Amino acid sequence: MESVEQIIANYGYIAVFLLLTLGIVGLPVPDEVLMMLVGYFTNVGTLNYELAVLFSFGGALVGMTISYFIGYKAGRPFLDKYGKWVGLKEKRMRRVEKWMEKYGSYSLIIGYFIPGVRHITCYFSGIARMDLKQYFLFVAIGSLLWTSVFITIGRLAGVITL
Repeated sequence: MESVEQIIANYGYIAVFLLLTLGIVGLPVPDEVLMMLVGYFTNVGTLNYELAVLFSFGGALVGMTISYFIGYKAGRPFLDKYGKWVGLKEKRMRRVEKWMEKYGSYSLIIGYFIPGVRHITCYFSGIARMDLKQYFLFVAIGSLLWTSVFITIGRLAGVITL
């Protein structure tokens, strides 16, 4: 985590944007910890709160968009070929797609707050061919809520520790 702190200290908002984008796509970046660290940096004056939320929101949105298009383009062929190894056979995939049609929009908002779920809901939204406008609306709402909440928690934790 020290290297993440150093990267943010050196590169600021661009680092936050890129780290969050890569973390949302699925690289091993501890997203919640990153957001709370960003919040702490807003408390000590290294970063501006509003800009931190804006760049974090943008990074999350770009990461979710990349994940959607990966699912849209490569997800179904990948699951058709390898899904049986992880329990995602055709019958289960049809159930997942029906579930995504019914609850997928809300799962995008709620899923942000559940580590791991936030990542797979994007891929499954692409695989299920969720309407892009609907997807962006709910991803934007979830992203803004999630980044604001965790940055604020980090900011408040910084107040308590100082």
